[in-house]
Amino acid sequence: MRKSNEEVLAGKVAFTARARCWPHGVPGFLLYPVHPIFFIQSPKEMVMVWGQDFQTRHVLLNVPHSANPKPSWYGESVGHYENGDTLVVDTIGLNDRTYIDNFRTPHTDKLHVVERFTLVKDGQELEVRAHVEDPGAFTMPWDAVTHYRIDRRPDEVPLHEMLCAENNNDDFFNQGLVPIPQAAKPDF
Repeated sequence: MRKSNEEVLAGKVAFTARARCWPHGVPGFLLYPVHPIFFIQSPKEMVMVWGQDFQTRHVLLNVPHSANPKPSWYGESVGHYENGDTLVVDTIGLNDRTYIDNFRTPHTDKLHVVERFTLVKDGQELEVRAHVEDPGAFTMPWDAVTHYRIDRRPDEVPLHEMLCAENNNDDFFNQGLVPIPQAAKPDF
């Protein structure tokens, strides 16, 4: 991380997960408030769809965590409502390939994130409070908060088609990363 920060201070462009079309992980999913997040809920599940390239996060409602969740980009999220108006999402089972923030702060597979989603300001804003613990990466837990403007009119915030991987160079920022898989020939 120190090396990356030195490169940025020297003028090199910083790599972000978004630049590689990689999933953002948790809590990185919350880092891009410029793009809308759509919440779709059924009695057993909440699905969060990120408006830029339709990454989805699944939150199972009112169930406990699995005994041994398989590590993944978004981990295993379970949620419930507190006081009728706050969605509490507890996430474990995250792999160590995502970043905590846009500074590329790494984490381990011990990362544990608890988020609280609450409507505030008479329903005009969504406040998200995140509590982050990772004994393999941080010396102490830490908290963050962000606010999103609520827009309930779908005609003002349409869900546009967007493909992230199209025209994405293998290593645009010379980060030495694994390239995006490409077919040797068209499959049609």
